[in-house]
Amino acid sequence: VKVGVGRGARLHVWFLKMEKQKKVVDRLMTKGEPTQAANDRSNMRGFHSMARVKNKQPAPVQITAEQILREAKERQEEDPKPPKQKITDPDELADYRQRKRKEFEDGIRRNRNAIPLWVKYAMWEETQLEFDRARSVWERALEIDSRNVTIWLKYAEMEMRHRNINRARNIWDRAVAILPRVDQFWYKYAYMEEMLGNVAGARQIFDRWMQWVPEDNAWTSYIKMELRYREVERAREIFERFISVAPKVSTWMKYAKFETKHGTIPQARNVYERAIEDLGEFAYEPELLLAFAKFEEQVKESERARAIYKFALDNIPKSKANELYQAFVAFEKQHGDREGIEDVIVSKRRFQYEEEVKEHPYNYDAWFDYVRLEEANGDAEKVREVYERAIAQKPPSMEKRAWRRYVYLWIYYAVFEEVSLKDVERARLVYREALKVIPHSTFTFAKLWVMAAQLEIRQKDLAAARKVLGRAIGTAPKEKIFKSYIEMELQLGNIDRVRMIYEKQLECFPANCRAWTAFGELEQSLGELDRARAIFELGISQSLLDMPEVLWKAYIDFEVSEGETQRARALYSRLLERTSHVKVFISAAQFESSAGEADRARALYKKGDSALQASDHPTAKEERVLLLDSWLAMEEGLGEAGDPESVRAKQPKQIKKKRPIQNEEGQTTGWEEYFDYIFPDEQKPQALKILEMAHKWKKQKTDE
Repeated sequence: VKVGVGRGARLHVWFLKMEKQKKVVDRLMTKGEPTQAANDRSNMRGFHSMARVKNKQPAPVQITAEQILREAKERQEEDPKPPKQKITDPDELADYRQRKRKEFEDGIRRNRNAIPLWVKYAMWEETQLEFDRARSVWERALEIDSRNVTIWLKYAEMEMRHRNINRARNIWDRAVAILPRVDQFWYKYAYMEEMLGNVAGARQIFDRWMQWVPEDNAWTSYIKMELRYREVERAREIFERFISVAPKVSTWMKYAKFETKHGTIPQARNVYERAIEDLGEFAYEPELLLAFAKFEEQVKESERARAIYKFALDNIPKSKANELYQAFVAFEKQHGDREGIEDVIVSKRRFQYEEEVKEHPYNYDAWFDYVRLEEANGDAEKVREVYERAIAQKPPSMEKRAWRRYVYLWIYYAVFEEVSLKDVERARLVYREALKVIPHSTFTFAKLWVMAAQLEIRQKDLAAARKVLGRAIGTAPKEKIFKSYIEMELQLGNIDRVRMIYEKQLECFPANCRAWTAFGELEQSLGELDRARAIFELGISQSLLDMPEVLWKAYIDFEVSEGETQRARALYSRLLERTSHVKVFISAAQFESSAGEADRARALYKKGDSALQASDHPTAKEERVLLLDSWLAMEEGLGEAGDPESVRAKQPKQIKKKRPIQNEEGQTTGWEEYFDYIFPDEQKPQALKILEMAHKWKKQKTDE
């Protein structure tokens, strides 16, 4: 009380001083004191409000929230502990007990469902050795919540601690009757009886428990108890009951391991066989069959183990048999021969390919690998089976890109039949069926037609080969088919047939310059110059050609090789009437220079230079540079008869410039450097350049 009065007096004095200072400040303000006094008054005015911070600069020493919390924790005072009480006489003890019981009863009265409070109350009574009162508290708690596991456990453990065995049995009996699905009650009840040496009572408890069909651990605990007392027959009977109520793989495996350890070999084998028979299709699990195989391996029955491994690999899904395969490989390495080991490896790879083609039937690369595996294994019937399964997976799309890999399956199949098995009739049948499958109206594969014809040639049946290629040309003409047909007839020396094939090809593909060129070169090689010249003329007269420069060059080279200079010059003139390409001018000028006509060559260079100078094509300047370089090389090659200085005067000046880089939307995304050429005829006087830049600047300002 004295401390409280002293603190109140000090606060009172402090408030009086504050009131006095406030009055002084108000009086100074009314007399018109300087601004400093007004500032002092404003600073003193709001003791009850938050002070405003004027200096908002960061402090030189910064602290973190972690430092603040640590400092607060260090300065925190410990909670005061109640003093220890020493009870020295019975009256004081009775008073203490009465006070504690009143506290517990008041707490229970406030909240009857507070189970932890009931537990504390009963355990406190136990510490006071008031067992009747403790039992009363436990019973009252069970009336509140009879399905609370903690209450039953604490209640029974109290009786067990104080060796009240019969009372503990009664509590456990009541608990398992009310909550039979709580495994902890059964475990503790059976454990108590076993610790007391009452094995028959523990067995009786387990029997009662098993009637509720508990989890696997309960059965395992019962069996382990019987084995602790070497009751093998009783354990076997429990296993029989166990597999009858829980017929699954794990149960049978436990039973089999039990027989392997405590029984005989025939008994253990009988368990495995019963498991496979009783479980039916559910027995095809890698764990069970792997355990069975390893059991047979342990008892030196290698043939039995091998038969089990093969049975498992044939019946278990491939995705689950990886461990089984590894065990089989290890088994064969230990007990088998070389052929057996290779067979296991092949079986494993076959297994993988089967899974892959089953999941992705249109993955033709997987089919190729699968076929190569079977070909290496040497089983012809198995190879044919895989090929037949592969070619049955026809692509669902009608795009040629999707059929490319598929067609090679047919080709490899036919080659396998012809080369490996020497079965020509079957290879011919494969080609025939492949050509039926392909939709030739949409697309075709020239390679398939050509290989079918080559098969007939190898069998020396030219009529059949010509029939295949003729059918190919009539069904789906392609350049490769014509080329192969022409090569075959040329090797046979049938020139008339070659001419007929060329004519058919040019009817089908009149824009194919390679065909016109090859036909003209054929006639030239035969000495038929007029026919060759007529073919070339007919070719260049076509309105549409895929590579006209190739055909014109071949025609000109033909005339040059035959020494027809005038005809070649006329061809160049006709070509220059159609195009003004820089390469044509250079080629024509070089032709004239090689013919000794320097003036004609110089005239062609000048004509080309004028044409490129007038052209507005983006690459016209680069082409003009090429032309001038070629012209300069010619003039220098002429020696004293040449005039290289006049050409050098036309050479441009190379400068570096920048230009914007624009994206697809027309926006400028950056700048790039490039080289430009300024020719002498493009240079302007300096004054004209300044005027031009001024006009350009004025126009830009007007647009803005």
